[in-house]
Amino acid sequence: MNRVDPRAGLPRARTPGRARPSAAAALLVVLCLVLAGCGSAPGPAFGGGEPESVGALDSSQPWGGDPAEEGTPVRGGTLVVGMYTESRSLDPTVGNSLMASAIYDSLLKMDREGRPQPQLAESMTSPDGGTTWTLTLRPAVTFHDGTPLDADAVIFNVRRQLDDTTALGHLYTEPIAAMTATDPRTVTFTLKRATSTFPMSFALPFSSGNLGSIASPTAVQAGGEAYPRNPVGAGPFRFVSWAQDNKTVVERFDRYWDEGKPYLDGIEFRPLPDTDSRYASVVNGDIDLNIGGFFSELERASADDTLQTYWGPGGDGQYLYFNLTKAPFDDRRMREALIRAVDPAALDATQFRGRGQLATTPFAEDSPYFSRHAADAYPGYDVERAKQLVADYRASGGDPTFTYNTGNSPDDHQLAQFLQAQWAAIGVTANLQFDDISTFIGPIVRGTRFGTATWITGPYESPYPFMVNQFSTTGINNYGKYSNPDVDAALAEAGATADPAAQVAAYQRAQVLISQDLPVLWLARAAKAAIARPTVKGVSRYLSSEIFWAGVWKAPA
Repeated sequence: MNRVDPRAGLPRARTPGRARPSAAAALLVVLCLVLAGCGSAPGPAFGGGEPESVGALDSSQPWGGDPAEEGTPVRGGTLVVGMYTESRSLDPTVGNSLMASAIYDSLLKMDREGRPQPQLAESMTSPDGGTTWTLTLRPAVTFHDGTPLDADAVIFNVRRQLDDTTALGHLYTEPIAAMTATDPRTVTFTLKRATSTFPMSFALPFSSGNLGSIASPTAVQAGGEAYPRNPVGAGPFRFVSWAQDNKTVVERFDRYWDEGKPYLDGIEFRPLPDTDSRYASVVNGDIDLNIGGFFSELERASADDTLQTYWGPGGDGQYLYFNLTKAPFDDRRMREALIRAVDPAALDATQFRGRGQLATTPFAEDSPYFSRHAADAYPGYDVERAKQLVADYRASGGDPTFTYNTGNSPDDHQLAQFLQAQWAAIGVTANLQFDDISTFIGPIVRGTRFGTATWITGPYESPYPFMVNQFSTTGINNYGKYSNPDVDAALAEAGATADPAAQVAAYQRAQVLISQDLPVLWLARAAKAAIARPTVKGVSRYLSSEIFWAGVWKAPA
């Protein structure tokens, strides 16, 4: 039986300043057979070689600390974590929680190159190039309620995502034709077509929606509608309590599959949506770890030698959604006008202190997925052209006035006021609406009740699934309701093929179409970071802020 790399065909991008690897070298990397035990050399997301700082921002440790330098882990203690948003639910079908990985763990886990590796599962292999996948579980893994995490439990959880069209992971179940429990530790997935990216669905961050966060079937069935607030998983920590908008508490699960872990006695997660107070809390020691999502936190932490900063640019970034379901943004002229009105030099100076990594496509120029054609197709700064587009829109009977929706942090206010002034210069009125983060994320953005809205996604180690989630017609993060069948076809091709060149070409083709349609206004690469006090060790994370809590420990002060 041939063992198939679940990310075959997903080459890496380069870190700025690094030479592009040869085509032969890139092909050798993507043909590495990882899930059966082939290791991978460390390297930055979308890049080769060692991580390095980007400008004044600290990107030296994008995925966490170096165990070799941190010493022997110490058991005990409670970690206090500040999060930029409250959890929406602790049910895997709903997602949107920065702390759920403490309770659930994951069947697979991405390595630093974005390739799935064993976690709760021992392996995931294909005998036929990606149409059939065999998932093998570790022996004797139990949920917190003592029931077994077996093949039937995996099928039960995937079935929940498949049957619920509103589930966050529903999109990833689309290729599935059948699921069979071959034995108590083995699940065979038969797909409708070859899908090289299918194992990625079991390794994604919880907040992106995934198929790898497995809940106890017994607890789900017994809990009913109350289950999302009383979760039972097989992760390193057992759920204790959740006081909405105050704190969520978890404690060590002594029968965790990875012997000797977790190290902490427990974790207390606090939602702290105000950016300044959240950052001040980690500086003064009120919290041990800050999961932040704004540039101002990243910039301050990068300059503070008393804090550890974990961040890397990755793929995707910060942008504005256009609501394509209503005027004025159902008209491409207005989308182009707003883009052309934004002065990139002023944007960088006022919002990023001249240190921003401004964006015009989903990928930085150093990524092998980057399309120069797409970047050139994206509108450049041109006030006169923007004014003409607005005038044409008015002449056709349109009203260019709209509402700009965003959160209520100082960063949100500053960006909104800057953009409002830029658009006023071309004769367009933007009415600003600021909401608390939960209202903004929930009913405003997810409910597509905005004119244009700020958003940050990523950074991501892999182009799958963020390109699908954000730009496909059925994408779970396609809040502006963008739809182009040619984009859908290109993204489907990228997900199906195991040929590296074909995959790159498909992503680049999608980028060009997106740059022509303009469903979003690009701003910069994302600034999501984990900022820790020096006593916090063992941080292991995804670039998108997902942290694997089993290895985290606290050193004596």
